[in-house]
Amino acid sequence: MRTTQLTRAAGVFLVLPLYIIGLTGGVASAAELVGRAVLPADTFAVGPTSGQFIDPANGRVPPFVRRQPVQGFSSVLRAKDGDFLVMCDNGFGAKANSADYVLAVYRISPDFTTASTGTGTIGVTLAFNLSDPHRRITFPIVADGATYPGSTIAVDEAIREGRLLTGADFDIESFRQAPDGTFWFGDEFGPFLLHTDAHGRLLSAPIPLPGVQAPDNPLRGSTPPNLPSSKGFEGMAITPSGRFLYPMLEGALTTDPDQRRLIINQFDLKTRVYTGRQFFYHLDVVGNAIGDLTAVGERTFLVIERDNNQGAAALFKKVFLVDFDKVDAAGFLVKREVADLLNLADPDDIGGTGTGLFTFPFVTIESVIPLGRQTIGVLNDNNYPFSMGRTPGVPDNNEFILIRLDSPLPFEGHGRDDKDDDSHGGGHRR
Repeated sequence: MRTTQLTRAAGVFLVLPLYIIGLTGGVASAAELVGRAVLPADTFAVGPTSGQFIDPANGRVPPFVRRQPVQGFSSVLRAKDGDFLVMCDNGFGAKANSADYVLAVYRISPDFTTASTGTGTIGVTLAFNLSDPHRRITFPIVADGATYPGSTIAVDEAIREGRLLTGADFDIESFRQAPDGTFWFGDEFGPFLLHTDAHGRLLSAPIPLPGVQAPDNPLRGSTPPNLPSSKGFEGMAITPSGRFLYPMLEGALTTDPDQRRLIINQFDLKTRVYTGRQFFYHLDVVGNAIGDLTAVGERTFLVIERDNNQGAAALFKKVFLVDFDKVDAAGFLVKREVADLLNLADPDDIGGTGTGLFTFPFVTIESVIPLGRQTIGVLNDNNYPFSMGRTPGVPDNNEFILIRLDSPLPFEGHGRDDKDDDSHGGGHRR
């Protein structure tokens, strides 16, 4: 199986080949797959040994010595020159098993397979790791200890010396770039907002959501949690004007009698405080979760909603459009389906199934990005090495697909053309 390894030389990470053995509101007509690129599951960056606290899965045996899996893509942004920035989550899915996974953002260069061109491959380089060199965090982090929490294994020197943040410190699931070039990350453990410079260095202490505390919140003390574990900030949008962030909880508060109600909070980037303004999203069924929230305009947003199944068991993986000015009689945002990810038309056989249909049957699908009035990009979180939505017993790859919608999105306020971005629909090459 082909894999990619990132090697550092003179401060620059290079991509080297490595070979390892081993509605609500209306129903959309079939959206169409128009591009696809794949990053192999076994793609690693050189770094601290990882996976020391997980069990073997899908034929992969940890630990991954001096390597970090490039996986868990949970948010995507445009970068310069046609590239994208993708943010990895906390690593292996839990606070207890991810202390040796370093939080990271990567730059990817997809060459999409389309009807006429493209190799379907993705180039990748490390953009930055998250760190706290100025000690903005007010509670102990992994880098402060001699050994990883609950173990006798010494914390890697690079983590300690660089005060690198790990998946036991925060579970980041979303990020956005502000007009000043800094980044904001949404975390699930607090839930917290994290503010970093362009190199991933924390600029301030984590900002909690007033009145909400998850079980893993390190500042909770004896206060009972009112949010389930791993249900913090999953999606987070930034408005085109750059004025507001809208972090969105993945799950309902435990105190809410309606377990389908998810809260979107408004955060003012000018004053850097929550305004108290909230919007309410209603899941189709109890047990579903959202994967992402991203802006189309100042008041319009795309939402990924999914079930917790994968492969043949997957039943619900959809993208909806919501408008803050369109609320139903119960006070919930009206949802308009724009894409069913389990039922995408594929007349050009870009997905290679030969059936004219393409599915995205992954348990966690956590990134959506508008690329034009009628084109969106969607990426999965492959949960390496655990998820196996494509092939039983084989860890999922990182997939990036382009979807042409059957009707235009209501773009406004983006400062760019309303036409589709053909530079991506036609396959990107560097």
